[in-house]
Order: sequence, then C-alpha cells, then structure tokens
Amino acid sequence: MRKEKLEELRNYIEELQIITKERKKEEFIYQGTEPIQRKGFINVESYNCKLQNGIIIPREKIVKGGKDGNAAIILPITNEGNTLLVIQPRVFTKETVCVELPAGYIEENEDPITAGKRELVEETGYVPDQIQLLASFYQDQGCSAAYNYSMLALGCQKIKNQNLDQDEIIRYFECSFEEALELVNRGYITDLQSQFTLEKAKKIVKKTKCLTHYKKGE
Repeated sequence: MRKEKLEELRNYIEELQIITKERKKEEFIYQGTEPIQRKGFINVESYNCKLQNGIIIPREKIVKGGKDGNAAIILPITNEGNTLLVIQPRVFTKETVCVELPAGYIEENEDPITAGKRELVEETGYVPDQIQLLASFYQDQGCSAAYNYSMLALGCQKIKNQNLDQDEIIRYFECSFEEALELVNRGYITDLQSQFTLEKAKKIVKKTKCLTHYKKGE
C-alpha cells in the first residue's frame, strides 16, 4: 500500500481509539412495585421452542431496536475506480476501532438496495449510479434472525456531506480496490462481512474493469 495512504489510515484509527470505558449503573423502571430493567437498543427475548419430535428447547434471540437487525453492506467503487472504506469506534473490539465497508440497518418495509444507497450517502456523502446485489447471509443464526445483504455500488460520486446520527463518528477513507484487499491481509479489515463482500466482488470488479474506468450504463 502507498505509504501516504497507510499513514492517513493510521491517523484516523489513532484519532478514534477509545481511551476509557466506564459501565453505567443499570437503569430500572417499575411495574407496580417490581423493578424491571430498562430496555436499550439491543435486547434479548427468551423462547421455549417445540420441535416436531416433541422436544422443547430453550433459546434466546437478540433483537435490535425492536427488529431482527437486517443490514446492508456496501462496497463502493468511485468513477476513478477507487474503493471507499469507513473507520469508526467499535468499543468492544480489541483495537476499539474498526476499518470496514459502509453498512447499516435496513428499515422496516425498506428493500435492501434502497437501504444500501441510503447508508452509503449518510456515511460518506457518495451517491452511486447503480447498485447490484452480490450475496445474502445470516449474521449469527444461533441467536439472531438478522439477514445481511452484500452489494456492489458502481459510479460513486461525492455529492453530499455526511449525515450521521448524533452518536456516530465515522471517517471515510479512499483507496484502490487492491489496497483494500491488502488491508485484509495486513489485519486492518477484521470483520467478516467486509471480508466476505470484498471477496465476493473480486471477479465482478475485474470483469467489468471498473478498477480502471467506469462508464455510466456499462
């Protein structure tokens, strides 16, 4: 990877690293006189599941914002043939910061492609000319119904500013597609969904020659 790009990435990572973490006191609401723990964005639902053979097994399900937590993962390719990555705090990882592809949750009644376009614009300000679905997969089927969609976004242009939630801190990083693959090997891109999407896109990126040029409608 180019020395100046690697230095830029390291500066973003250093900027967003967590210095301290302090656990909040548990908050409770009351139902009558009984304290009930206040729910947050991520909650757990408990079930007893009866199988066809009559056996009942207990299982717990992770719910995000009252939903399954389906998500879109986007690999953006700019008109110049470069790739866009995002750097953001992931406070419970070993590094506390992760380098990833843009991604986000799919809203209720929203199709994955629309969600992918929305998340890409919100996180980077880049708008794609077209998006195609690469693959779909369960994220953690043992305790979640979340279903993810990997997609390739072509002809991306910087048109808007980032539009982040109040508690989101995201830096975006532009590099070549080959450099993005190199960052996987160097241990900078560590999440499976980004690695999977990059791998799925390899043949398509080379076939369409979008590394060297992209023509609208090609």
